[in-house]
Amino acid sequence: MPTRRGPFLTLPDGLRPFAPFAPAVAIVVLQLVAFPTGVGPWSLGVVTGLLTALVALGLALVYRANRILNFAQGDLGTVPATISVGLIAVTGLPYVVGALAGLAIALVLGALIELLIIRRFSRAPRLLLTVATIGLSQLMIVCGVLLPRWWGKTLFVDQVIPEPFHAHIEIGSVNFSGHEVLAVIVAPLLLVALTLFLRGTDIGIAVRASAERSDRAALLGVPVRRLQTLVWAVASVLSFVGVFLYAGIFGYSGAGTLSPQALIFALGALVLGRMDHLPAICASAVALRILEQGVLANNPSSPGRTYLVLAGVLLVTLSLRRASTRRSDTDTSSSWTAAEEVRPIPAELRDLGIVRLARFGVPLALVAAAAALPLLLSPSNEIKAATVAAFALIALSVVVLTGWAGQVSLGQMSFVAAGGAMGAVATHTWHTDLSLALIIAGVAGAVVAVVVGLPALRLPGLFLAVTTLAFALASSNFLLNRKEQTWIPRDRLARPDLFRTFDLNGQAAMYEFTLAVVVIAFLAVAGIRKSRTGRVLLAVRDNDRGAAAYAVPVVRAKLTGFALSGFLAAVAGCLLVHINQQYTEQPFQAAQSLNVFTAAVVGGLGSLPGAVLGALYLQGGTWFLPDRWRLLPSAAGVLVVLLALPGGLGNLLYRGRDALLRLIAERRGIMVASMVADRAGDDVVAAVKVALPPRPGAEADAEADDEPVGSGTR
Repeated sequence: MPTRRGPFLTLPDGLRPFAPFAPAVAIVVLQLVAFPTGVGPWSLGVVTGLLTALVALGLALVYRANRILNFAQGDLGTVPATISVGLIAVTGLPYVVGALAGLAIALVLGALIELLIIRRFSRAPRLLLTVATIGLSQLMIVCGVLLPRWWGKTLFVDQVIPEPFHAHIEIGSVNFSGHEVLAVIVAPLLLVALTLFLRGTDIGIAVRASAERSDRAALLGVPVRRLQTLVWAVASVLSFVGVFLYAGIFGYSGAGTLSPQALIFALGALVLGRMDHLPAICASAVALRILEQGVLANNPSSPGRTYLVLAGVLLVTLSLRRASTRRSDTDTSSSWTAAEEVRPIPAELRDLGIVRLARFGVPLALVAAAAALPLLLSPSNEIKAATVAAFALIALSVVVLTGWAGQVSLGQMSFVAAGGAMGAVATHTWHTDLSLALIIAGVAGAVVAVVVGLPALRLPGLFLAVTTLAFALASSNFLLNRKEQTWIPRDRLARPDLFRTFDLNGQAAMYEFTLAVVVIAFLAVAGIRKSRTGRVLLAVRDNDRGAAAYAVPVVRAKLTGFALSGFLAAVAGCLLVHINQQYTEQPFQAAQSLNVFTAAVVGGLGSLPGAVLGALYLQGGTWFLPDRWRLLPSAAGVLVVLLALPGGLGNLLYRGRDALLRLIAERRGIMVASMVADRAGDDVVAAVKVALPPRPGAEADAEADDEPVGSGTR
């Protein structure tokens, strides 16, 4: 019998159509064998899995249209769901009227977001657009928190959504009401309708065509941008239905309805279904929710085990999966580079006295000013300053992993937590010196980062991003949670004398020590960047196949990037727990990992100063604004900075540096070839934009927008 290679093994041709469903089947088998449960929880897992599938399908549609992970997918549905809850539970409108109002708002909200925000990033790297969706998610969370004020409520916590119709079905130990019955009816109907829409209508076929090759589809007369607006509107509707029905079953809890803890199931289903196989995505969503119910039924006092099992399933499944050879996947992975490299100072100007003085004098002056801060700060502000320094080191670890090695990690705070836990054990339990504790913590973080990064050896960055996010949830909820792990110290951490000589009990002393460690780390990373290791990391990031052709050990380079990043993050974690003199889970939550990644991108992945700017950006709103407004400047700042400065705030600094260098060269009459080329290039680009007609794709979009989709050539 002829055979072909599937994702995991060699399969007969007759079984090849079922290969995408292998992960879902394996997950259900794992649940039946390792976490057996009754028919009641199993049925509840099917219901919640269908609702999760709606959110996952919205993620898949956006991925098809824009090739990104939309972290605002859940919050697109949370905002209209909040309005529906207010209309039904507070105002007293009928269930159908409130649901239809939320549906209309979701449709308009999705279209407006694509038109006003997403379309502005059409030419930006996919990494920047993904980070923009994180900022968009934060903006939607703020709206969801503020909306209950229309009804005179602080939050919708105790509001109960009445049943759409009365029903009482008992399956095992679980009672199903009208909400569950409606979910079982509506979710499959939506899934079938979406499938028929994509496969049986001209618009659906055009959406699929534009997802595969948008530029070619535009040249063939397909209105790509209009279809992307439609996709975002449909994705918003799917999210609303999933969130609203979920809130009816489990109750509405404000902005936390689709936190990373809930969104990870949809993201996991997305990657298990290879991003675009819609039936496999639905099956994986149901399987993951069934597994969740099995784990909860067998571990009622330890719900955090759910995320550990989920992270293990994703890590093993993606590690065993064969790397994709599809052109679309290859193109997508190569478009995720967002680090604008900082150009060195031109050789013609490098030896000038004023330039040499600025190169060494400015950094020394900044470090000296930072070291003198305790003279001006109160003890509480000294703790904040030390925290900023530690977060600068965390942002630096993201720069190394994503900016240099090209690997997208959304679980960086799990590496920080590993370093914090090991550092606390080293000083509190083993009574080691803090300097030795930093090394122990760094090694532990490097080992953890290498293990988590194993899927990166076979799969592109999107899969790794979801895996690291799942690991971050497993870390904060189970692996490194003091309620689950008794080996993590719970007492107040004493700061041992450094080298048994220097007292670190004062806040100023701890700040100075933290600053010294961070400066040493930055100098070490700057040296690595100039070495062969740094050049190899950049080569693998830009073109791993080309690097392999030049005998570059790609696997070793990727693992080196993970190890170096994990080491830096873990050292920062050890510093943080000793700054606060206690290990707590709150600073290491998965949401904080997203914030750290966003801050690093906003600061600039291509420059070391960007890590410091990112840390200042991350902590500013946290300290000086009320809780309900805390995410607003962060969200707006992300969108504004990424639109205006794709290279981040650090890139703005180097633009200023280049402007000063150009001024020095002009005043001294020095011809600098690179700067002359820059100016000539800008003039040529401006002239070409004026002389040439609009790009063919844009013209095709405009022409196709005036014609029915079916009038073009299929």
